[in-house]
Amino acid sequence: MTTVIPIKPAEQLKLTPENKCSFCRGSTCCTYFTQHIDAPRSMEDFDLLLWQISHFNTQVYKDSDGWFLLINNRCMHLQPDGRCGIYESRPRVCRDHSNEDCEFEGAAGAEDFDLFFPDYPALLEYCRRRFKNWDQRFKPAAIKSTG
Repeated sequence: MTTVIPIKPAEQLKLTPENKCSFCRGSTCCTYFTQHIDAPRSMEDFDLLLWQISHFNTQVYKDSDGWFLLINNRCMHLQPDGRCGIYESRPRVCRDHSNEDCEFEGAAGAEDFDLFFPDYPALLEYCRRRFKNWDQRFKPAAIKSTG
C-alpha cells in the first residue's frame, strides 16, 4: 500500500517575510543596487548626472526618499539557482535588507517614482526643459561692453 503525504500547494501558503525569499525565482533584489545622491540643483549637478547615466546599466530616479542612482548589475555571489553564494558571511547591507516591499510582488514601475530617467536621452530632455539655456552652458559668457 502506498502512503500519500499531503503537501500544501504554494497558492495556499501564507507568504511572510520569513518564507518569501524561498519562493522567489528571479532574485531581483540581487540584480541591482541603488545609491542615494545629493539632489541635483544646478546645471553642473545635472551635467554630472548625465555623465553617470552615460554608463551602461545605470538609471536615475527621484522618490519620496530623495535622488538615487540605480545600477542594474547582478551580484557576483548570486548562484545559478538564485541563492546567495556567501549567505553566512554576506555584508551587513544584505543582512539588513527587508523583503516587505520587494520585487516578489512585481518590479517597480514609473508610477513608483516622482521622476524616472531610464537613459541619457530622457535625462537630457529633462535638463533642456528645466534650464532654458542648457545647450549654451559651455559657451563662454559674452564680453560686456564698457561703453
